[in-house]
Amino acid sequence: MRRTLIVIIAIAALMVFGFIYYAVDPSSSALFPQCGFLSLTGYKCPGCGSQRAIHALLNGDVVTAFRYNAMLFIAVPWILLCLFAETQRVRNPRLYARLHPSVLIWLFLVIVLAWWLLRNIFNW
Repeated sequence: MRRTLIVIIAIAALMVFGFIYYAVDPSSSALFPQCGFLSLTGYKCPGCGSQRAIHALLNGDVVTAFRYNAMLFIAVPWILLCLFAETQRVRNPRLYARLHPSVLIWLFLVIVLAWWLLRNIFNW
Protein backbone atom coordinates (compact mmCIF):
# COMPACT_ATOMS: atom_id res chain seq x y z
CA MET A 1 0.00 0.00 0.00
CA ARG A 2 2.76 2.44 0.96
CA ARG A 3 4.75 1.66 -2.18
CA THR A 4 1.66 2.26 -4.35
CA LEU A 5 1.15 5.64 -2.69
CA ILE A 6 4.78 6.59 -3.34
CA VAL A 7 4.44 5.59 -7.01
CA ILE A 8 1.22 7.61 -7.36
CA ILE A 9 2.83 10.68 -5.76
CA ALA A 10 5.91 10.31 -7.99
CA ILE A 11 3.78 10.06 -11.13
CA ALA A 12 1.71 13.07 -10.07
CA ALA A 13 4.87 15.09 -9.40
CA LEU A 14 6.29 14.12 -12.80
CA MET A 15 3.06 15.22 -14.46
CA VAL A 16 3.10 18.57 -12.65
CA PHE A 17 6.75 19.21 -13.53
CA GLY A 18 6.12 18.03 -17.08
CA PHE A 19 3.27 20.50 -17.45
CA ILE A 20 5.42 23.31 -16.04
CA TYR A 21 8.20 22.50 -18.51
CA TYR A 22 5.64 22.33 -21.32
CA ALA A 23 3.92 25.61 -20.45
CA VAL A 24 6.78 27.84 -19.28
CA ASP A 25 9.77 28.67 -21.48
CA PRO A 26 12.95 28.33 -19.36
CA SER A 27 14.71 30.90 -21.55
CA SER A 28 12.47 33.71 -20.41
CA SER A 29 11.41 32.69 -16.91
CA ALA A 30 12.99 33.31 -13.53
CA LEU A 31 11.27 30.11 -12.34
CA PHE A 32 14.12 27.99 -13.74
CA PRO A 33 17.67 28.18 -12.35
CA GLN A 34 20.51 29.30 -14.56
CA CYS A 35 23.64 27.17 -14.90
CA GLY A 36 26.06 28.04 -12.12
CA PHE A 37 29.06 26.71 -14.06
CA LEU A 38 28.20 28.88 -17.08
CA SER A 39 27.66 31.93 -14.87
CA LEU A 40 31.01 31.47 -13.11
CA THR A 41 33.22 30.42 -16.01
CA GLY A 42 31.51 31.44 -19.24
CA TYR A 43 31.78 27.84 -20.46
CA LYS A 44 28.87 25.45 -21.00
CA CYS A 45 28.62 22.37 -18.81
CA PRO A 46 27.48 19.04 -20.32
CA GLY A 47 23.93 19.74 -19.14
CA CYS A 48 23.64 23.34 -20.37
CA GLY A 49 20.54 23.76 -22.50
CA SER A 50 18.77 20.71 -21.04
CA GLN A 51 15.89 22.72 -19.59
CA ARG A 52 15.26 24.45 -22.90
CA ALA A 53 15.67 21.14 -24.76
CA ILE A 54 13.07 19.44 -22.56
CA HIS A 55 10.72 22.38 -23.12
CA ALA A 56 11.24 22.12 -26.89
CA LEU A 57 10.69 18.34 -26.85
CA LEU A 58 7.48 18.67 -24.86
CA ASN A 59 6.31 21.17 -27.45
CA GLY A 60 7.19 18.82 -30.31
CA ASP A 61 10.25 20.68 -31.61
CA VAL A 62 12.88 17.94 -31.84
CA VAL A 63 15.33 19.92 -34.01
CA THR A 64 15.47 22.83 -31.57
CA ALA A 65 15.81 20.43 -28.65
CA PHE A 66 18.78 18.78 -30.38
CA ARG A 67 20.38 22.19 -30.94
CA TYR A 68 20.00 23.12 -27.27
CA ASN A 69 21.64 19.91 -26.00
CA ALA A 70 22.38 16.97 -28.29
CA MET A 71 23.80 14.95 -25.39
CA LEU A 72 20.31 14.81 -23.92
CA PHE A 73 19.31 12.41 -26.72
CA ILE A 74 21.96 9.94 -25.54
CA ALA A 75 21.81 10.52 -21.80
CA VAL A 76 18.07 10.38 -21.12
CA PRO A 77 17.38 7.02 -22.81
CA TRP A 78 20.49 5.55 -21.20
CA ILE A 79 19.51 6.82 -17.73
CA LEU A 80 15.93 5.57 -18.14
CA LEU A 81 17.19 2.16 -19.25
CA CYS A 82 19.54 1.97 -16.26
CA LEU A 83 16.73 2.99 -13.89
CA PHE A 84 14.51 0.30 -15.36
CA ALA A 85 17.30 -2.27 -14.93
CA GLU A 86 17.68 -1.14 -11.33
CA THR A 87 13.99 -1.81 -10.67
CA GLN A 88 14.40 -5.26 -12.23
CA ARG A 89 17.67 -6.03 -10.44
CA VAL A 90 16.23 -8.87 -8.34
CA ARG A 91 13.94 -10.32 -11.03
CA ASN A 92 16.39 -10.02 -13.91
CA PRO A 93 19.97 -9.75 -12.62
CA ARG A 94 21.41 -10.49 -16.08
CA LEU A 95 19.83 -7.32 -17.52
CA TYR A 96 21.32 -5.28 -14.70
CA ALA A 97 24.74 -6.89 -15.16
CA ARG A 98 24.71 -6.25 -18.91
CA LEU A 99 23.92 -2.55 -18.47
CA HIS A 100 26.39 -1.89 -15.65
CA PRO A 101 29.78 -3.28 -16.69
CA SER A 102 32.66 -0.94 -15.95
CA VAL A 103 33.50 -0.53 -19.62
CA LEU A 104 30.07 0.99 -20.37
CA ILE A 105 30.23 3.31 -17.38
CA TRP A 106 33.71 4.49 -18.42
CA LEU A 107 32.57 4.85 -22.04
CA PHE A 108 29.65 7.01 -20.97
CA LEU A 109 32.00 9.17 -18.89
CA VAL A 110 34.32 9.60 -21.90
CA ILE A 111 31.34 10.55 -24.11
CA VAL A 112 30.15 13.16 -21.59
CA LEU A 113 33.64 14.64 -21.22
CA ALA A 114 34.13 14.73 -25.01
CA TRP A 115 30.76 16.45 -25.39
CA TRP A 116 31.75 18.98 -22.73
CA LEU A 117 35.02 19.82 -24.46
CA LEU A 118 33.69 19.82 -28.04
CA ARG A 119 30.68 22.00 -27.30
CA ASN A 120 32.94 24.66 -25.80
CA ILE A 121 35.64 24.42 -28.49
CA PHE A 122 33.16 24.65 -31.37
CA ASN A 123 30.60 26.78 -29.47
CA TRP A 124 27.74 24.28 -29.92
